[in-house]
Amino acid sequence: MSATQGWHAASGRAFGGPLKYVQRAGEIDRLAGHLKPLGKTAFLLVDGFVFEKLGKSILASLEGSGLALTVERFNGECCREEIDRVTALVTKAKADVVVGIGGGKTADTAKLAAIANEARIAIVPTIASTDAPTSAIAVTYTPQGVFKESFMLPRNPDVVVVDSALIAKAPVRFLVAGIGDALSTWFEARSNLESRSNNFIAGGYPAPIAGVAIAKVCHETLMRDALAAKIAVEKGALTPAVENIIEANTLLSGLGFENCAVSAAHGIHDALTVLDETHSFFHGEKVAFGVLCLLMLEGRPLAEIEETARFCKTLGLPCTLADLKLTKVTADDIERVAKAALKEGSITWRVAVPLSVAIVRDAIIALDAFTSALFREAQP
Repeated sequence: MSATQGWHAASGRAFGGPLKYVQRAGEIDRLAGHLKPLGKTAFLLVDGFVFEKLGKSILASLEGSGLALTVERFNGECCREEIDRVTALVTKAKADVVVGIGGGKTADTAKLAAIANEARIAIVPTIASTDAPTSAIAVTYTPQGVFKESFMLPRNPDVVVVDSALIAKAPVRFLVAGIGDALSTWFEARSNLESRSNNFIAGGYPAPIAGVAIAKVCHETLMRDALAAKIAVEKGALTPAVENIIEANTLLSGLGFENCAVSAAHGIHDALTVLDETHSFFHGEKVAFGVLCLLMLEGRPLAEIEETARFCKTLGLPCTLADLKLTKVTADDIERVAKAALKEGSITWRVAVPLSVAIVRDAIIALDAFTSALFREAQP
């Protein structure tokens, strides 16, 4: 029996996830059937772009359902001001179901407003760019987009409804960003297993065997199907590879990170938001760079770092500071990132190696030097 297996046996385990996950082409048109078992009064928080493009068709699909409906446009940032605004509107509507339709920030705002109102939760992701839809965690930012804090919620969404045809028609950058986010799942699960850190379920327990298995198969799915899915979505096509990657980005990554926890890949992502230049990048794009930094920080074999970097490069995910528009970044700027990554309570502390501001700073600098040289040599 390994030390990790013994720790599991002695310390218990816990597993969590959404009550139901449904993924199928055209499923958004069947939304009423998923909402009716949850309540009678639904509050729909809809991402701005989705509101403009699909608002009328979504409402049309709900006509005749018998549900009382309130529709509100999401203002774009999961910040305290927006959370409070939406929470008050849900209260006013006396909604017993809150539906978040859009990306990860829309989902997290909907989850927080639902919990505050003791309402049921339905999440309808329209892109596969993060694993937020399935989790009982909500990440908040300042109105300017700087990471603020994460909240552990008392329960997961009741239902997650994924229309794979809709997601396949979204710009491919969203899917690729989701791959970057999902790429962290196994690497960060490994970090937490090695440091014997608890997961995010019921106050924190060792990762269950099921959670570890899901994290591993998430990684295997990405390695096998990511490039094929990207090529298909660039043409708006829905193929088995696309279906697999949507599931990996949304369900497998969501279950994997919540049941095994995250570490420095997300910690460095959060810290990168202190640099204004990174605000134009998606969550998963910054997480992908954080994954590479995590591998360097943990002293993983260069062959593993190179393999992961080449995977990211093939998909168009950031591998260097220059890829994040940080060509003019100074050592002091990187030190600011390192300090933010190691603030009290940061998930970066979950790695099983010694940490200091200097160690994190130098890991980022060394990773950038390695990948910059790697891809400079690859140029004709």
